[in-house]
Amino acid sequence: MDLSHPQSNLSLGFSSHASPPHRTQIADDSISLQLDSSLRDPTHSVTPIPLQLLEPQAECQRTENGNLDRDMNDDDDDDDEDREVEEFRILGHSMCLKRRRDSESSSSSASATSNSKRVSFGPDLEARRSAVRLWGDQPLRIADPDVFHIMEKEKRRQFKGIELIASENFVCKAVMEALGSHLTNKYSEGMPGARYYCGNQHIDEIETLCCERALAAFNLDSENWGVNVQPYSCTSANFAVYTGLLLPGDRIMGLDTPCGGNTSHGYYLPNGRKVSGASIFFESLSYKVNPQTGYIDYEKLEERALDFRPKILICGGSSYPREWEYSRFRQIADKCGAVLMCDMAQISGLISAKECANPFEYCDIVTSTTHKSLRGPRGGIIFFRKGTKPRKRGILLNQGDESEQYDFEEKINFAVFPAMQGGPHNNHIAALAIALKQVATPEYKAYMHQVKKNAQALASALKRKNFRLVTGGTDNHLLIWDLRPLGLTGKIYEKVCEMCHITLNKIAIFGDNGTIVPRGVRIGTPAMTSRGCVEGDFETIAEFLYRAAQIATAVHREHGNQQKAYLKALENNKDIVDLRMRVETFASQFALPGFDG
Repeated sequence: MDLSHPQSNLSLGFSSHASPPHRTQIADDSISLQLDSSLRDPTHSVTPIPLQLLEPQAECQRTENGNLDRDMNDDDDDDDEDREVEEFRILGHSMCLKRRRDSESSSSSASATSNSKRVSFGPDLEARRSAVRLWGDQPLRIADPDVFHIMEKEKRRQFKGIELIASENFVCKAVMEALGSHLTNKYSEGMPGARYYCGNQHIDEIETLCCERALAAFNLDSENWGVNVQPYSCTSANFAVYTGLLLPGDRIMGLDTPCGGNTSHGYYLPNGRKVSGASIFFESLSYKVNPQTGYIDYEKLEERALDFRPKILICGGSSYPREWEYSRFRQIADKCGAVLMCDMAQISGLISAKECANPFEYCDIVTSTTHKSLRGPRGGIIFFRKGTKPRKRGILLNQGDESEQYDFEEKINFAVFPAMQGGPHNNHIAALAIALKQVATPEYKAYMHQVKKNAQALASALKRKNFRLVTGGTDNHLLIWDLRPLGLTGKIYEKVCEMCHITLNKIAIFGDNGTIVPRGVRIGTPAMTSRGCVEGDFETIAEFLYRAAQIATAVHREHGNQQKAYLKALENNKDIVDLRMRVETFASQFALPGFDG
């Protein structure tokens, strides 16, 4: 290989197996190089000359006037005057070539060869170690001021605003500490006691403890129920259930999304587009609510289920403000031969505190997020039945084998890993264990009771102003405000509220043509209850929501659906500025959980 410098009379040759037998033996960890002008003139033979490759920072640098400047080690100072130095490049990197002026080096044997053929990698070992330690120990504000500054802005936004998104909450300091801990360093694919990597004995302890606390939080017997705490989200948890129990193309059935369901239960847009993996890989058919009452129509649900014959029937949703009749779902599931699954993501905290009906009495599988009303870290969880199956209670499948066992555990665990996920997030699992310990306390139950009272107080305050609520109120932590009588869309009202530092979310409601133009907003009480708000505070919040509706209606009346003109009119709107100041003054009274001061 010829790596000749374009302006040099030197070339660099790599020795091959055909090298002359008299060449000095090269050490195993060295590089065999020789300066060989025969690469240019085959008739001229030159004795191989020992070479030395050095990085330019340590050995060869150019001064400002372009001259070559060498910074040698003390050992080599005596040899500097006897060496020639020439600069060249290998693979785009500047290197220095050093050789003796005479051929005396050819008589030196192993010692000369060992000293002359070495590569220097810059600073000494301790300096490199110190550099790595320094980089690893820097706090965020020093290591990345850009990200630190953005995070501080987000903290101020949370502190100064009113958080009404039903699926958001504030975790406690202990949960945040676990999330930002050294547990994120460990890879632990597999289940406790059966990991792919070693060194997981303490991770196994944490996950086992988390599973025990999950069962205790919902008063479940480990002989009859198992749990997997590894899913990254509830959508992942739901899809793991489908993957474990179904084949591609099998049928599932859940609540229609505009009626309060979740897209992870299967949903198609009006144009037929599939919007979730549940609809892409499985065949889904939705059941709906009664358009007059907003309640689930169980008669039509049973009729559709018996025609469709889903393999999994799903109860639970994202935006349904009323109780679920789990016993009725059980009857329908048994009649059509379906596994009954509950997605309790929104109301899991209320269920644990016995503020909502208990799905575990009737369902085969229960999934949930861990961060909403449960007030833990972001993730998912799957509960599944174990042991002997009861006799079927449906009229069509009442001849079951009384010794038949549930087979969910192995299928679901395998679907989570290795079918769908890699290593679990150990920091999340530890944080969830902390949250689940709190869930079992009387203080948490009192908190959940207050969440429900606050939702009812907010609903009553809005109804007194003649606003229309879906189903007329709520049985849990959320309510759905129908904006159609005001002539507003959820997107417009959501934007006005956001500019006033109130966060809630637009939502499709039954009767909407899909989810393209949602005509309502969803409002939840867990987050502000976590900050210390009670019923009287939510009546104040209702006044803020009313004022935001007045502003949105006035601007909409002037600009209609012309979005650009509408948004421009909202900028520097004096009414919005005034409301924002009132909101910030109100919200700043309440501490942000997990932070000092």
